[in-house]
Amino acid sequence: MAEFFVAELFSSINGEGVKAGQLAVFVRFAGCNLNCVYCDTAWANQKETSYRIMEEQEILKEIQKIGITNITLTGGEPLQREGIKELLYQLLSVRDFFVEIETNGSIALKDYQEFTRQNNVLERLTFTMDYKLPQSGMEQEMCLENLKVLTAKDTIKFVCSDKKDLQRAEEIIKDYHLTERCHVYFSPVFGKIDPAEIVEFMKERRLNGVNLQLQLHKYIWNPEQRGV
Repeated sequence: MAEFFVAELFSSINGEGVKAGQLAVFVRFAGCNLNCVYCDTAWANQKETSYRIMEEQEILKEIQKIGITNITLTGGEPLQREGIKELLYQLLSVRDFFVEIETNGSIALKDYQEFTRQNNVLERLTFTMDYKLPQSGMEQEMCLENLKVLTAKDTIKFVCSDKKDLQRAEEIIKDYHLTERCHVYFSPVFGKIDPAEIVEFMKERRLNGVNLQLQLHKYIWNPEQRGV
């Protein structure tokens, strides 16, 4: 049995991505190997943050009680958790569960994709991966090999603070042909860049296949509110 430090486990709607607006259960793990300037869950990464120690069977049972079939593993960084494959195996043993892993782009995805193939759960496990742009302060930590292995069911998210971030995102999208291989999203750092500026950039550069997303939960609830 593996043990996980769970900072939050709650149900809400997906605020981002291809399932935006749909119900989901969120399992947020404490701790992260990065320290992005704009992190909106930095509280979960602090050493003194409170958390529950849960084994994979406990997490599974709690999710089953809620009765929602979309599950998002987030953080922090889920893929740095020892035993994460065991948790995935338990969750995906429930045939109507769909699991999304929100990952920060610094950890290789290849082994986890092989896990999905070996366990015949390719269509029920997806990755939503950040590419950390210059203003995050973490671009040097990106695992570039990940940009070559994302598939049509996966998502890459570029969180943008300014025009330089947008320009860098455009470079990465074109260099790795991302719109031909996976879902691609631009997301503004809340309060840092006007979403209209992103739209104008997309129009100027004719960025077909790129989606603008706003974090729905920050418009429905207070942007600082947890558990939503």
